[in-house]
Amino acid sequence: MKTVDELVASLPSGQFIGGVWTDDQPTIDVVNPATGKVLTTIADASVEQGLAALDAAVAAQESWGRTEPRHRAEILRRAFELLQERADDFALCMTLEMGKTLAEARGELNYGAEFFRWFSEEACRIEGRFSIAPSGNTRLLTMKQPVGPSFAITPWNFPLAMGTRKIGPALAAGCTIVVKPAHETPLTTLLLMRVLEDAGVPAGVVNCITTANSREVSAAIIADPRLRKLSFTGSTQVGQKLIAQSAQNVLRISMELGGNAPFLVLKSANVDAAVAGAMQAKMRNIGEACTAANRFIVHEHLAVEFSTKFAAKMAALRVGDGTVEGVDVGPLVTQVALDNVLSLVAEAVAGGARVLAGGERLDGDGFFMSPTVLTDVPANARVLTEEIFGPVAPIVTFSTNDEALALANGTEYGLVGYLFAEDLREAFYVTERLETGMVGLNTGIVSNPAAPFGGVKASGLGREGSHEGIDEYLETKYVGMAL
Repeated sequence: MKTVDELVASLPSGQFIGGVWTDDQPTIDVVNPATGKVLTTIADASVEQGLAALDAAVAAQESWGRTEPRHRAEILRRAFELLQERADDFALCMTLEMGKTLAEARGELNYGAEFFRWFSEEACRIEGRFSIAPSGNTRLLTMKQPVGPSFAITPWNFPLAMGTRKIGPALAAGCTIVVKPAHETPLTTLLLMRVLEDAGVPAGVVNCITTANSREVSAAIIADPRLRKLSFTGSTQVGQKLIAQSAQNVLRISMELGGNAPFLVLKSANVDAAVAGAMQAKMRNIGEACTAANRFIVHEHLAVEFSTKFAAKMAALRVGDGTVEGVDVGPLVTQVALDNVLSLVAEAVAGGARVLAGGERLDGDGFFMSPTVLTDVPANARVLTEEIFGPVAPIVTFSTNDEALALANGTEYGLVGYLFAEDLREAFYVTERLETGMVGLNTGIVSNPAAPFGGVKASGLGREGSHEGIDEYLETKYVGMAL
């Protein structure tokens, strides 16, 4: 692994457009959340550069769309291998710019790289159909073709995996793409561009722009009639605006938006297993994940035991700089993020919630907060209705499964729900009635490149990963052939 100084010195700072790195003057500060200090500075793309990136994608679309599936597959496979070879650099980069621990960053590297391997295999399995019309005198053919130039807007919390999860299926399907990472964590995406270069992706097939002026740059790209696909991961509020903008040119859209995941501990649950699952579902990525358990809904007969054991586990976590081995929890990504989480906790406590663990900002540099467990949380507390995006676990209780379902489904969001139960009949009764796109049954982790990731209601449209993921970048063409 490179040292911090060596890695930072080696990072690109310009835009990657048409296979060329620009040498613009860097003006965007990238802050290390563990220190609160500037890590490095990168270039800020203009609207004109955003459109230049789309120009490059449009110019490359025809040839890339007609490239042999096997060739596209081999490029993606090589990119997967290069990510594995450069795992240490990527892990350190993610930790420095986002705050997660090195152990978590290595886990994200493995998870993110797998999207390239998965979609390298899917590239050669794009299928159509042949059938005979009921009348018998016509043959019906369907074929799948690339949607066309695509635009991917990725969030700051999983700076590698959110890029590979969109780039992988786009390239496998034969689509070119422009990627715009979050300005808080752009460095990992810039490193990813080097991997794709070295893997043999032709110029213009993948382009990357970094900007602090996301609203104007993105709006210009989305308004261009040559763009055919938009994929976004981020807040529901921003997603709604992008959906409205996309309507003008009737774009294909994939939206992975906000979440308010319920974590249900039913009467038949194994409490120790539920606590272990709760630690996974809550504390993955410092709680800064759309899939993070947001509300813990626990049967009244198990509430004391679950809360006590869960609080003890949370209190035992070691908080600190994620580059230090042995640290369990890193800082939140920004001061704004920290202030928001602290305000949610303070409001809940003022309303009567009890703090079983944590509840405080930690002294020193950086944006650190102690892992927190709250009980007796009032029903109207914002910590139960808003996405927390931090290491805070509010607990409420229920007496019947229908009451638990009412609590779980009483939100505009529907990304993921978690459920622990030993009684299979009880488990499936609740699972089938949860209004979410995904369910973790007796597990605290649902994300898997081979599984369809996505939500319902205000949590989004479309799916990423699995077989469904490549379909988001394919159009179906029907051919009727008379005999």
